[in-house]
Amino acid sequence: MHPDSAPARTMRLDGGHARQVAILHHQGGFARGWEPAECAALIADAGVATDGVFGSGSQLAGFVMSRKAADEAEILSIVIAPAHRRDGLGRALLSAHLARLAEAGVAHVFLEVEEGNLAAERLYRHFGFREVGRRKGYYPKADGSRATAIAMRLDLA
Repeated sequence: MHPDSAPARTMRLDGGHARQVAILHHQGGFARGWEPAECAALIADAGVATDGVFGSGSQLAGFVMSRKAADEAEILSIVIAPAHRRDGLGRALLSAHLARLAEAGVAHVFLEVEEGNLAAERLYRHFGFREVGRRKGYYPKADGSRATAIAMRLDLA
């Protein structure tokens, strides 16, 4: 975190944040972005947990969204705005989100990360996620190629 940065503020997101979540998702570098209506539907889904992080202002600087089923959850997406990367917001956001999932009785959290996304891999490993598999050619790239997905798991309980 930059020395002059305010502490990160995290909170649960609601449908009023759907447009901002869609904008952030488009900034995440994914081959297919999410539209505001898709984000609103996901946020409204009782089986989905969505948290956001705010830096010094009231603008949403990042979000994480997970789908819960029984005692498991899968992180569907986590994005920090490019201007806020390396500010420690991803760590604050994921910490708050994992605590929320644990409070909801989630014992195992899964996610997939594109091979070569070293910053994301470092963040996940910091929290104890470990590689449990690979899916070659899983992610479509803008240039038409396909990238490998690294499947990771964290045991909360």
